[in-house]
Amino acid sequence: MGALRIPSTAGGEKAKNLVESVDTEAACALLASGQYGYIDVRMWEDFDAGHVAGARNVPYYLSVAPRGRPERNPHFVEQVAALHAKGDRLLVGCRQGVRSSLAAADLVHAGFKNVKNLQGGYLSLLKSANPQPTAYSQ
Repeated sequence: MGALRIPSTAGGEKAKNLVESVDTEAACALLASGQYGYIDVRMWEDFDAGHVAGARNVPYYLSVAPRGRPERNPHFVEQVAALHAKGDRLLVGCRQGVRSSLAAADLVHAGFKNVKNLQGGYLSLLKSANPQPTAYSQ
């Protein structure tokens, strides 16, 4: 498990918040416990193609151009806050774990207290469920 360090300022002093990244085995245990909600930060069409049971979809990006910068969802934190309290336990995932680490950091910075990132994303869950996964198209 790893951690992403996010610098923030509070009262003029720098503070460090940690976003813990959990592997597939730990993520499955957290979800099976029923104590964690799963936030899938992929775009709607990717979510609709397949997702974790019980997941809530709140896209971190609104669009991704092949050679351009992704358009970030300016209401991401507010949309998550409409679904979950800041004290809720959340597991954040995307396709491969990069976007979700950014999204988890934004949530921690906004005051969410119990946020973990799914290392390897949804693809890692597919691989762990089936050692010979079928092709995943996005």
